[in-house]
Amino acid sequence: MATRYLDSRPETVTDVFSRDLAPVLTVDPGDRVVVHSLDAHGYLERQEFAGDVRPTMFSERRGHCLCGPIAVRGARPGMTLAVRFIDLRPDTWGWTTAGSRDTPLNRELNVSAVKSSLLWEIDGPALVATSNSGQHVRLAPFLGVVGMPPDEPGEHSTIPPRATGGGNIDCRSMVAGSVLYLPVTVPGALLCVGDGHAAQGDGEVGGTAIECGMTTAMDLDLAADVPVNTIHATTPSGRITFGFSDNLNQATIAALDAMLAWMQRLLGLQKVEALALASVVVDLRITQVANEVWGVHAVLPHDALG
Repeated sequence: MATRYLDSRPETVTDVFSRDLAPVLTVDPGDRVVVHSLDAHGYLERQEFAGDVRPTMFSERRGHCLCGPIAVRGARPGMTLAVRFIDLRPDTWGWTTAGSRDTPLNRELNVSAVKSSLLWEIDGPALVATSNSGQHVRLAPFLGVVGMPPDEPGEHSTIPPRATGGGNIDCRSMVAGSVLYLPVTVPGALLCVGDGHAAQGDGEVGGTAIECGMTTAMDLDLAADVPVNTIHATTPSGRITFGFSDNLNQATIAALDAMLAWMQRLLGLQKVEALALASVVVDLRITQVANEVWGVHAVLPHDALG
């Protein structure tokens, strides 16, 4: 296993997904990649106060500032890419904003025309962030965006997560020790990563987390014999399946249906038997409401079954 390093420079970042982008790094299955990503906006300088506007990597922001694409030799559609998160270390500062955008949620909350910002000091070793207003928050670092481009020409937004390829999943359970399984969409996988979050609640209800730069060590491999053919994960706390749709009901059904398939395989159950058991042991959670589509994840805790 080789270890490769990738930093955020003009030639190693993108703010779109595209199968036409040349890879900035090519690795073998099983290799480790240590990547430093900037925050979602790609700030090149630290903010001096909450809401401060500093220079960014891209003069016109279209999407998240991501590192990549990273090609994995031998990856092709029909395979599954396993992304194992070994270590996630946030930078020493971060930011959070809410309001000021014309979204359905902000309109209902009557905050489309007002904005609030927080600036955070991040103590990575102590796993604590402190806001400019004096709030203290326990850290649980993860990457909001981990994904591959659609197998379609052109440039595609990094904002909505996709049922194929992943992307802006924003699942706060994807901490160090987790493995995210992504069905490969294009030859080479062309993985892009970034959007570091030092902490986030389920839902990311204000539209941002503690947005920060992140140094991530991750192992990239091609997985065989996966339990389901959709995006799924194992985390330190449990097994997770995902659903994404502009309809909350459909996102919920997709996440639950995949979890039932996993339980059928894991426990040798019929589907209706798995549903009965899931009603007792599976949690349904709103992953995010901020990214143009609903995200739902189903969780089967490791200790749910004796």
